[in-house]
Amino acid sequence: MKRTVAQLAEVLELQQPDDVFCEVIVEGASINTRTLVEGNLFIPFKGEKVDGHQYVKQAFVNGAAATLWQEGVPNPPENVPVLIVKDPELALQKLARIYRMESDFKVVAITGSNGKTTTKDMIAGVLSTQYKVQKTEGNLNNQLGLPLTLLGVKEDTEVAVLEMGMSGFREIALLSEIAQPDIAVITNIGESHLQDLGSREGIAKAKFEITEGLSDEGILFYYGDEPLLQELVDKASGLQAASYGYGEQNGLYPKELKVTEQGSEVLLTSGRDQYIQVPVLGRHNVLNALAAVRVGLHLGLSLSSIARGIKSMKLTGMRMERVEGAKGEIIINDAYNASPTSMHAAIQFAEDMTAAGKKIVVLGDMLELGDEEAAFHRKIGNEIRADRIDYVLTYGDRAHLIAEEAAKHFPSGRVRSFRQDKEELIKIIKQLTAENDLVLVKGSRGMALEVVVEALQKT
Repeated sequence: MKRTVAQLAEVLELQQPDDVFCEVIVEGASINTRTLVEGNLFIPFKGEKVDGHQYVKQAFVNGAAATLWQEGVPNPPENVPVLIVKDPELALQKLARIYRMESDFKVVAITGSNGKTTTKDMIAGVLSTQYKVQKTEGNLNNQLGLPLTLLGVKEDTEVAVLEMGMSGFREIALLSEIAQPDIAVITNIGESHLQDLGSREGIAKAKFEITEGLSDEGILFYYGDEPLLQELVDKASGLQAASYGYGEQNGLYPKELKVTEQGSEVLLTSGRDQYIQVPVLGRHNVLNALAAVRVGLHLGLSLSSIARGIKSMKLTGMRMERVEGAKGEIIINDAYNASPTSMHAAIQFAEDMTAAGKKIVVLGDMLELGDEEAAFHRKIGNEIRADRIDYVLTYGDRAHLIAEEAAKHFPSGRVRSFRQDKEELIKIIKQLTAENDLVLVKGSRGMALEVVVEALQKT
């Protein structure tokens, strides 16, 4: 977004600023003075503990071009462009919505229980072979992050690839209404947010809200092996939709699939056969690649261009990321987040992978699973194969249940639980590991298991 302060005032239906400020140019927006870029519109929020208005002065020192200010908050700054609004959050969302309506770039919006970020990275990689693309950076995928991302999309961008996250009903609907996607993608339905949504059926309905803001000619691409999604698609009147998945009932599926220690090789057919190299570990990431193929074909790319884009994409960290430890261990850093579905997929990958040394899984709590959280953790522990994994180490009170179940079928001494002491966990892992060992690290964001990965990379 690049607008004058006068234009912003008009969009927000505010009184025009003093003449001296009307032509001040604003580019993008920020809610954080530490990451604010010169020319940004600063947006302060008045929270229970912290009032962002106290940082407005610093925002201008750091280069802000203008600021919003909540009506009723005393002492707005003088001699700088200030737009007084009733609710800064609603104002941010309105600015993003209007900017989207006034812009020509296409929007690809992605949601799902797992794989959103990897799918976003793959789609952006594919489309970048032909279009000028911007994508969601970091985890800016909520009611504040998505509008900020939209306002940061440059005027000459051709496609914006946006991630949409949520924890409750109607949150995705709001984001979809703001972004008005031309293409929507639902990666899957898992168990994350059961605590708030009650059931997998509830999660599916919440994710399906992404279709509410679809443009008139918009299309939904969805994981067709998921019955809950297929049921919602079948009931949606007038929705243009197409599926992808492993099963042959899908419009796009792999004719051949080979999983390797470097990723996967997939044979697809669209006019002609094309092998696609997916340079991301784990069979489950083939589905994310299929979503990217769907989007690429829809926007006119050839399979060869799509294959090139997937092979050269840049992935966000801590998603099945292969790194080397200080002793020469192979570490699979999947510490960004965890749900039962993604935890199972990561462990299955470790079980199937060939390693010259030992195979160790380090598993943390899976959060936000509601009343069934104990059962989900125990199920994971029960499923880990003692003939394919050498050691199971867990961290956290919930993950302790994984250890309890695993200990029932693992040899004595091969399962250890650490409820609170992360330093002791790291110490034991370092004692166990040697060159060519495989170490999988997986847990929910709140467990911060990337600290374990970082420690294993240090001598």
